[in-house]
Amino acid sequence: MPQVTDRYEPGVPCWVDLMVPDQQAALDFYRDLFGWQGEIGPAETGGYSVCTLHGKPVAGIMAAMSPDGGPTPPTAWTAYLASDDVEASTQAIMDSGGTVMVPGMDVMDLGRMAVAADPAGAVFGLWQAKEFTGSQVVNEHGAVVWSELNTSDLETAGEFYRRLGIRTTTMEGAPGYYALKVGDRTVGGMQGLDNSPPGTPPHWMTYFAIDDVDSTVDALIRANGSVLVPPFDMMAGRMAVVQDPQGATFALIKPVPPGTA
Repeated sequence: MPQVTDRYEPGVPCWVDLMVPDQQAALDFYRDLFGWQGEIGPAETGGYSVCTLHGKPVAGIMAAMSPDGGPTPPTAWTAYLASDDVEASTQAIMDSGGTVMVPGMDVMDLGRMAVAADPAGAVFGLWQAKEFTGSQVVNEHGAVVWSELNTSDLETAGEFYRRLGIRTTTMEGAPGYYALKVGDRTVGGMQGLDNSPPGTPPHWMTYFAIDDVDSTVDALIRANGSVLVPPFDMMAGRMAVVQDPQGATFALIKPVPPGTA
């Protein structure tokens, strides 16, 4: 089981969470789809649910709430990038043309977080770990395996995320697709919106590893989820793009084993 025991390097996607109108329905859906365990948390955490896989934290789910009487956030998965200083990161975001949507705030003694958008509007979070480092299970069935930025401006995005510790390089065998790297390690991908439906806004896409994409898509349909892109084969494996019953979009992929692509 691929477990993460060390702290994430700055810039590496380290956590994902979901805000939904019906938190319990989402907990039930992802339990049945991925085998997660989770329950609505205590009032002091706003009811936030830390979902586990094999007893280890894998993702979060919480009820969508309207901050300060404003609009309720959209139903969406949010990817968090590790930071060793949220204040310095949010300053870099503003200096680079991004927007800080939720300023740095402490989450008890677990860590410090913020939510921001890059210059094109793709929303992401920041996580400065204290007692909670982030996802402790990755790259296996039911866990996050890939984070992907889909953007309308590749050049600006590359310059922006470099300020957060991420550099971009071309990916061999994938024209128009870029690797996101922290040091020498590939931690995600980036592409334009050319192959997306017209009107698709810039966004981060979360990919969950699945042992059998087709059967999981069938189960998702039976649970009232929607299929945006049916299962298909590509260089990295077999994948599909789907929505849960409340409208959160994510990708499923059975990755090609290393060395067999």
